[in-house]
Amino acid sequence: MPLTGKYVRWLLPVVLIVVWLAVGGGLGPYAGKLGDVATNDQAAFLPRSAESTRVLEARRAFGQEESVPVIVVWTGAGDGDGGVPVAAGRGAATAALASLDGAPGVVGEPSPALPSRDGEALQGVVQLRPDLGDDLPEVLDRVRDAAGEVPGTRVQLAGPAATQADLSDAFAGIDGVLLLVALAAVLLILLLVYRSVLLPLVIIIGAVFALGLACGVVYALAERDVVRVDGQVQGILFILVIGAATDYALLLTARFREELAEGRDRFTAVRAAVRRSAGPVTASAATVALGLLALLLSDLTNNRALGPVGAIGIVCAVLSALTFLPAVLVLLGRAAYWPAKPAHTGHPVWSRLAGLVDRAPRRVWAVTLVALAACAAFAPTLTARGVPLDEIFVSDARSVSAQATLARHFPGGSGNPAVVIADADRVTQVTRAAQGTRGVASVAPVTAAGRPGGGPPLVVDGRVRIDVTLAATADSDEAKDTVARLRTAVHAVPGADALVGGYTAQQYDTQRTAERDRLLIIPVVLAIILVILVLLLRSLLVPVLLIATVALNFLATLGVSALVFERALGFSGTDASVPLYGFVFLVALGVDYNIFLMSRVREESLRFGTREGVLRGLTATGGVITSAGVVLAATFAALAVIPLAFLLQIAFIVAFGVLLDTLVVRSLLVPALVRDIGPAAWWPGALSRRPEERRDPAGR
Repeated sequence: MPLTGKYVRWLLPVVLIVVWLAVGGGLGPYAGKLGDVATNDQAAFLPRSAESTRVLEARRAFGQEESVPVIVVWTGAGDGDGGVPVAAGRGAATAALASLDGAPGVVGEPSPALPSRDGEALQGVVQLRPDLGDDLPEVLDRVRDAAGEVPGTRVQLAGPAATQADLSDAFAGIDGVLLLVALAAVLLILLLVYRSVLLPLVIIIGAVFALGLACGVVYALAERDVVRVDGQVQGILFILVIGAATDYALLLTARFREELAEGRDRFTAVRAAVRRSAGPVTASAATVALGLLALLLSDLTNNRALGPVGAIGIVCAVLSALTFLPAVLVLLGRAAYWPAKPAHTGHPVWSRLAGLVDRAPRRVWAVTLVALAACAAFAPTLTARGVPLDEIFVSDARSVSAQATLARHFPGGSGNPAVVIADADRVTQVTRAAQGTRGVASVAPVTAAGRPGGGPPLVVDGRVRIDVTLAATADSDEAKDTVARLRTAVHAVPGADALVGGYTAQQYDTQRTAERDRLLIIPVVLAIILVILVLLLRSLLVPVLLIATVALNFLATLGVSALVFERALGFSGTDASVPLYGFVFLVALGVDYNIFLMSRVREESLRFGTREGVLRGLTATGGVITSAGVVLAATFAALAVIPLAFLLQIAFIVAFGVLLDTLVVRSLLVPALVRDIGPAAWWPGALSRRPEERRDPAGR
């Protein structure tokens, strides 16, 4: 019987490893296939209830297929585009566009070529299908080739379709370069931390297996339209799974090392490590997963898409950390740390830091609090009204250059008008109201020929479409302000039931919806985290303190980010969703480290009292939590390899915020507060009723 029991002890780890090898081998390739079910069509991620979304639906009644415009711009073929008259080629340009009528991917008849007022440029608009996906570059090349038949001119493509193609190019390396950079950064840090060969490789393999499982599940759901995936969601999923799986593995392996250092055998050490780590790891994962699922409350489709996809990734990371990793540790035993030897996780640096917190807790938390508050004072200066087109890409993009050329010769909103849908019997009044709106360059109802002006308006079910060209560039703050004024003006026309949509209106609605989402989702996330902390720590005061400190850390991070983005990187603002994404990741992940710390502090406090519990907990977890924070910061920093401002901003906010939380909030502020408050910090739990440690008159 003992012999049978011995075999059973080895059998379970072997079975778990075989299962995970099958998962890695079978589902691992889906990390590369996820792009097949991803869409970077920004029209698919509009607010569900916004006015601009209702306009999209109303346009279908006019027999117009949903489309995305590409704006063709002709300028002189010489150096620069100024001073070269090209208006004489208008006929050839119009004929070139007409040759695209009926071409694959083209919707409706292209517009004629129109000259600029200075005679130095021509522009025409070709409407493309919004679902072209990987075929979009080929269709754009066809448009460019046709337009290039006009002699003596240089052709550029601007507008949403050209921007979408550049976005696809930017995301092209997301399942290759991004993954390799993230894994290389994590492996390097682990090698430096553990100074061993096998354990870092085991942790990396576990993270890769978790990512393969997550990608397989997400692929199956996306293929069935249960979830949506775009390049941003895909990149964040990769980083989130790798970072979370590594963090959980670090916590477990640190406990395993402690148990081995106490002289326990590998089986006993793994059981103890899993038993003592499972609670903090599960609670930590729950805060992140439920925080991400709170994004389902958003009215923005891309936010709602990230919620379940990210939660799936976190669940897979936990499964890998609590099953695959313990199984491998059983097989490797002490050899996992070779050539180093298992030792206690305490380090002289953390012992000295704990001594500082013990000697002067009030001074430590006061100085730390003032420094964080000073950084947080700059948070209101972070502008989240979206970024203009020329700041979307970190590197040069052809669509940005084309848009700049277009803006030099035509009104900023040319080729990308605001769209007004109104009752036909009020078309004159609505047109007059639109023309009188500040910031509007021109107004023209769409005729039966499908173009603005040049005949009676097309009436469908008693409704007409009016195209309004804005004076400012379509993605600028000025254009969004004009849309707001335009809506006020046309809504005031009695009986018109007017709606304003189009690209600029979509950007405006997205911004407003993002503001509404922040007001709704942030309190929900904080409430979720508070409940989890109360259940884990069996206290009310400590969870409230932890929530307050991570919220302060978030505000301090936003303050520093505002300075860095504007003064160092030259951004005029951030995407409307950046603050919400930053909050969900930073607060949920920041609480992780406080969970790891305070669960250990509570464990030690039950044995030695609150004062000794703080000192022991900080000393024991200091190294592993700092390593975890550095790993997570490095993985999120890897997002910067994708040349998009949105991901660069998310990368900086999360990486800087995690380091600030790990090195300052968790290491100084939280321990000093709990040490200063004493047993009362655990109110109303049983620990709060223990006699308080004696202090000297200085409050130490």
